[in-house]
Amino acid sequence: MRQSLMRLCQVALIFVSIFSAGSVPCVAGVLPKDSSEQYELTFWASIKDSNYAGDYEAYLKAYPDGRFAPLAKARIARLRAATAGSAPPAAKAQSQTAPPAVHGPAASPGMRPPAASANPAPAAPHPPSSAVTSAAPTSTPPPADHEIKDCAACPVMIAIAPGKFEMGNNHSDPSERPAHAEAIGQPFALARYPVTVAQWNACVAASACAPLTTDESHAPNAPVHDVSWDDAQRYLTWLTKIAGKPYRLPTEAEWEYAARAGTTTRYWWGDDFRTGKVNCKDCGQPWHQEGPANVGTFAANPFGLYDMGGAVWEWVSDCWHSSYKNAPVDGRSWNEPNCQSHVIRGGSWLDGANYMLSSTRFKYDANVRYTANGFRVARDMK
Repeated sequence: MRQSLMRLCQVALIFVSIFSAGSVPCVAGVLPKDSSEQYELTFWASIKDSNYAGDYEAYLKAYPDGRFAPLAKARIARLRAATAGSAPPAAKAQSQTAPPAVHGPAASPGMRPPAASANPAPAAPHPPSSAVTSAAPTSTPPPADHEIKDCAACPVMIAIAPGKFEMGNNHSDPSERPAHAEAIGQPFALARYPVTVAQWNACVAASACAPLTTDESHAPNAPVHDVSWDDAQRYLTWLTKIAGKPYRLPTEAEWEYAARAGTTTRYWWGDDFRTGKVNCKDCGQPWHQEGPANVGTFAANPFGLYDMGGAVWEWVSDCWHSSYKNAPVDGRSWNEPNCQSHVIRGGSWLDGANYMLSSTRFKYDANVRYTANGFRVARDMK
């Protein structure tokens, strides 16, 4: 159903983008089918209302002969002309070398996070939610969370016990099928929050990570975003060095196991969507189009993890596969040599409620920086 609605919206977007400056409300916009044509349509839909020339330049680099190339060039010329006589707008946090492609859900990139005060106070985390009345536990319920902090600059980690769960969703996007039994055989630790701007900037200060923007308006406690899978690897290399522990991205199975947090429902709090649970579009306050809310603004799941849905899409280690057919069932990362695309999970503040399911997944190329993409770190418990 979601696929059919998305295809109808994408057809409508072609005509709207060519013949008007309006927009088509694709309220059920979930993931496009696995084809280059659909990726181009989705890319254009995500930038067609942007006020940043860099977004249209990225489109032209990805699709120099694309169906919207003339319009992209016209938008670039118009934006440059409009800013020629005034101070330039804050630049979007774009790759220092522009990405070759952006494959992802329709959104509104090019937005800036809200300005922070000179000494912003950290977000006050909510206590882990205990009201999960409609979410049935798995046969291996999680233990109470256990915090780990390996160094002063290290993210706070939560120890996750081994367990079994059903991964995927037979009633959603085809990429989430087939639902299958998955076993996490070893304990691991997962960051309580996504990596924040302040944590990223510590890596930048050590000359181990690249600064993502010259704009100083990012709130230090907001999740860092506009980072590629390759960027995340550089951060992990630095973190491993200073902590003396082998940090990594979670596997896709580990991520979903942690996101479900012992539940079997569509969302960790139940089968019915509720506002005020996650940081996403039309999902309740606080919400700002310009950027994600500070980490810890919304309630934690039963594992004590925050923002496992909404806020920012989160990179995981696995290569992208268009379904779970022949996927490993022991929690391992599903990889091939030299794979180009990697999986992202969880949806973002720019996406609607249909992206907030625990099973939602998509992909981007490893070197692409997209405004809604971030990550959280994991490590083995050995």
